[in-house]
Amino acid sequence: EVRLVESGGGVVQPGGSLRLSCVCSGFFIEGDDMTWYREVPGKEEFEWVALIAHDEKTRYADSVKGRFTVSRDIAKNMIYLQMNNLKTEDTAVYYCAKPPNRGRGTQVTVSS
Repeated sequence: EVRLVESGGGVVQPGGSLRLSCVCSGFFIEGDDMTWYREVPGKEEFEWVALIAHDEKTRYADSVKGRFTVSRDIAKNMIYLQMNNLKTEDTAVYYCAKPPNRGRGTQVTVSS
């Protein structure tokens, strides 16, 4: 059974940083493309944030490019999202995903 569990969210001031983690089980991330999505409060849609492919190539949404970094630890079977220079518009619930599966998310709130 595929299971994804996110953690690391919290409340941070604009300009701050957070590192999200995703523990993956039921499969090996080495062979899969893994994605981070976010759901903005009040918007019933998911915004794609970042991807780390099976070959470790990464891609980012324009809105986070240069500020967010996605990475993985094969040995721990974990995915990470380092978020720097956070902005209020980054406030959202962040999900780790191996489509069609995703976790329950972790809340990130950027507020002064």
